[in-house]
Amino acid sequence: MTPADSPATPALAPATFSQSALPLVAIMGPTASGKSALAIALAEKLSGEVVACDSTQVYRGFDIGTAKPSVAERSGIPHHMIDVVSPAEVFTAGEYRNRAVQVLEDLRHRGRLPIFTVGTGLYFRALMDGLADAPPRSNRLRLRLSAMQARRGAASLHRLLRRLDPAAAERISSNDHQKLVRALEVCFLAGKPLTEVHQAGRQGLQGYMALKIGLNPPRQGLYRRIEQRVSGMLDSGWGEEVARLLAEGAPPTAKPFEFIGYRELSVCAAAGQPLSSAIPAIAQATRRYAKRQLTWFRRDSGIHWFSAFGDAPETLAAVLEYLEGPLNSWRIGQSSMASAV
Repeated sequence: MTPADSPATPALAPATFSQSALPLVAIMGPTASGKSALAIALAEKLSGEVVACDSTQVYRGFDIGTAKPSVAERSGIPHHMIDVVSPAEVFTAGEYRNRAVQVLEDLRHRGRLPIFTVGTGLYFRALMDGLADAPPRSNRLRLRLSAMQARRGAASLHRLLRRLDPAAAERISSNDHQKLVRALEVCFLAGKPLTEVHQAGRQGLQGYMALKIGLNPPRQGLYRRIEQRVSGMLDSGWGEEVARLLAEGAPPTAKPFEFIGYRELSVCAAAGQPLSSAIPAIAQATRRYAKRQLTWFRRDSGIHWFSAFGDAPETLAAVLEYLEGPLNSWRIGQSSMASAV
């Protein structure tokens, strides 16, 4: 197997790899493409540890539907950025960056290679490129905005944003309450439009060079895996997990219950319908999500693509071959610098 041909994603030649920067491997691809399996295999070969980059896997208790690696897999290879907050907590890209930087520092001290499994492209971009210097959340302002929406109608927030930041209003759907509130929050607290805040300079991650691996398996094969995964998750007790979370006091309005599958199963449970009736809707929503993930990742010209699943032995061999050049170049550079000291 050879890397997928793509003139926009050339192989990273050893000569372009900064010898002073630490290597960081990032595996990107749609859900069910085998990112975790490839990351674990690479970690075993390259003395690495896995760092999850997924907005769903940070929540404790939401295990089956978010496809977290099993306890056995995590005991063999250390995993980070999984089960870090409770279901009721708000977790943002900024919080992910702060915590992931701490993880990187720990791995650097211990001489371990960071291997990221990237399902949420926004989180990885926040880590590598930094975030705009935007004001923190204001619960008081958010309550006022929600009250205004309740009085004036669902479209009132979008109308207000059109007046304050027309460019942001063009990008944000009138149905995306969370993004509308954040955009307005920034406008009021920063005293300038969100668009202007985002255009200001950002401080990216210093001292690391990302080696980006993209998984783009055949579309029909991916869809079959998605359907099999959904059925397998239900057989593994996904419905029971949802019931347990609610029984243990997880708020039904908590963010994780908006995730694909959890919302459908919650509706079925509330209506007294068999959970299996949710399979088609969950599979369809997951396929659409996989398309959105690929659309996001394809914007990054630095990703080197492989047209296969990550758990295929030939994929591991091809990725190791691809990484050999830049990793060896870095090791030689480190040895040369050590000798010169």
